[in-house]
Amino acid sequence: MPLGDRAGAEPGQPGSASIAHYLAQLLREIAASPPGPPLSTVYVGGGTPSLLAPQQLRQLLAALRHRFGIAPGAELSLELDPASFDEARLEGYLAAGITRVSLGVQSFDDAVLEQLGRRHRRADALQAAAWLRAAQGRGQLASWSLDLIQALPGQTLAAWRQQLRQAIALEPPHLSIYDLILEPGTVFERLERRGQLDLPEHDLAADLQECTVRTVAAAGYGHYEVSNYARPGHASRHNRVYWSGAGWWGFGLGATAAPWGRRQARPRTREAYGAWLAQQLDPPNGPAAADPAPGPGVPFDERVLVGLRRREGVALEALAAAAGVGAEALAALRAAWRPYRKAGVLLQEGPRWRLSDPEGLALSNAVLRELMGWWADWGPPEAADPPPSP
Repeated sequence: MPLGDRAGAEPGQPGSASIAHYLAQLLREIAASPPGPPLSTVYVGGGTPSLLAPQQLRQLLAALRHRFGIAPGAELSLELDPASFDEARLEGYLAAGITRVSLGVQSFDDAVLEQLGRRHRRADALQAAAWLRAAQGRGQLASWSLDLIQALPGQTLAAWRQQLRQAIALEPPHLSIYDLILEPGTVFERLERRGQLDLPEHDLAADLQECTVRTVAAAGYGHYEVSNYARPGHASRHNRVYWSGAGWWGFGLGATAAPWGRRQARPRTREAYGAWLAQQLDPPNGPAAADPAPGPGVPFDERVLVGLRRREGVALEALAAAAGVGAEALAALRAAWRPYRKAGVLLQEGPRWRLSDPEGLALSNAVLRELMGWWADWGPPEAADPPPSP
């Protein structure tokens, strides 16, 4: 069972009191969680987890190992900000057990990085990538990924093509390429509300995505999920398990967990998280019993959406049967999908449905949500048997 950990600390210095306090809370949450099967993947991400000192990361992994166990050969991933570590710190993370790194480069353009509010610059990204490549060459690191953002304000096709070339030249085994998301409260979101953000028009955005797919394919990367590309043998196991709709553990600020089909989200601020944790550990009616009974499961429409993000798609009828979706609702879904099949972006191959490549996999999240717009009218079944425990 994967663990989708968001163990990012709030801004501060490595080893600072605020980070130590947050880590203590995180360890308490892990220790108090119901036991489960050994973890096949661990992903430490969200915020800036590389603010954790290597010894602190070792404590975190030890807590997970003690509570759940970590399966032999498990993938242990850590997000790294290029400005937050040096080679010695990387060595410490690898010695603690990290096997895979996700490097948040986002852009090689210093002006763009400043716009995004990133602390690192192009030179930091190049140096960080060199350290990771060397660690992989020495056999200390199994794999690593480089993250980029496309469809940025003012971005041209020529400029984006150059960004991709720079990324590929660094030889990362894996690339994650995301469209810009206008998060509430960010500079870009405020500019968008004022009509002052020069985002690419639809046609240019489509050209940027086509450029991405063709460029990375020519460089030997397979397109295995909407935003993820990997050379053979380097697809993220965490990504693949998470997008399969299987259950997962999540701990820390803003984390969402769904073990045994029971979904639970953690607050996104440290104060609210502390209050939530106190409630979990000392509720009014006494400590909550560890109850691994299956819950209602991840909703059917969400399982379809995350499944379609993967190259192999979904076994639609099997998902519907597990969720208790009736024949009438399933027929309505197929009817709603007819225009997408006619356009060639949605394919049916035996029992599986998948997005075509590259046209279908280039669809935005908004269009993917339209695929399941019918569910708002049908709603979930009133009395569906819970899915089996993952």
